[in-house]
Amino acid sequence: MGVQPIIPAADPMPLPAPFWLFKLLLIVTFILHIVLMNLMLGGGVIATVTRFLSGKNEKFLQLSQNISKKLPTLLAATVTLGVAPLLFVQVLYGQLFYASSIIMGWPWFLVVVLVTVAYYGLYLVAFKGEGKTIPMAWILSVSFLLLLLVGLIYSNNFTLMITPAKWMKIYQADPSGWNLNVGEPTLIPRFLHFLVASLAIGGLLIVFVGLFRWEKEKEYARFLIGYGGRWFMYATMVQILVGIWFLIALPKPNMMLFMGKNILGTLGLLIGIVGGLASIFVMSGALRSEDPRRGAITTMTIVGVIVVFMAIMRDILRDSYLEPLFKASSLAVKTQWDVLILFLILFIGGVILWLMMIKKYFFLPRLRTEK
Repeated sequence: MGVQPIIPAADPMPLPAPFWLFKLLLIVTFILHIVLMNLMLGGGVIATVTRFLSGKNEKFLQLSQNISKKLPTLLAATVTLGVAPLLFVQVLYGQLFYASSIIMGWPWFLVVVLVTVAYYGLYLVAFKGEGKTIPMAWILSVSFLLLLLVGLIYSNNFTLMITPAKWMKIYQADPSGWNLNVGEPTLIPRFLHFLVASLAIGGLLIVFVGLFRWEKEKEYARFLIGYGGRWFMYATMVQILVGIWFLIALPKPNMMLFMGKNILGTLGLLIGIVGGLASIFVMSGALRSEDPRRGAITTMTIVGVIVVFMAIMRDILRDSYLEPLFKASSLAVKTQWDVLILFLILFIGGVILWLMMIKKYFFLPRLRTEK
């Protein structure tokens, strides 16, 4: 009863397009962002570990060096594709997002500083990393620790956004803005859920590059598929356990959405578990076969479906937390058709252009360093 007054009023300007369209765009752009984030973070962590191990295998050094050269661009793509879902969150949940951001204002401002410093580290390794194995490995380690801290700050903000009952208590404890949502029981499993998933997707990045190198360098491509495939399988095993931890950490009413109360949420959980186990089984079989390409492609397809349903489940969970206090679907709407049509044309064109750039920049050049 004392929670409702602390939620700021919604923006009086009506939505310029139907609610369902903003919701769809939020989910679609989040999927694009999270895929790039996983490729960057997971691929970078794997490149860092591999560089530390490069003394044991020359192929480790080749792999690490070539992934490292792509990391600055991957980080730029992650940040760029993160703008759209953040804007759609502000459109639909603006008064909630702004309130949580103000309460933890200083950590939120630090995101820019942390990403910038990490960016410099990635560029340093990309341009100066040839032949300097261990020093570059430590620079990569620092950069990715900073990026992990950014991810933790984001998890703090978005868990605080959906729990407005905590705002007053946290703000009164420290009105200076140096706050985090550390008392949230879902914070750590939520953060680990994204972190471990990035390692699995990072493994698939290496597998994907191996598929492109299969015809030209079969031996090296087989190494890439095997190495990336093992990273994927082990990370997915851990991810299933982390997902169960995340599920049971939820308040019971929210947890029950995925246990039969919400059909789409329950279907998403079922697909996540069954699909995760199936992808491990398929990848394992692929790595034991003479030609692992079909199994690898099947695994990527399964993971693609899982990612879509995970994004939908995330949206269902957010709305379930806010349902007693706020419903974005109740916001006023006044569709501006001319602007909407232009936006959709540019959005679709931008996605097509982005996919073409990804293909040309990351997969057409040779992976191995010429000597």
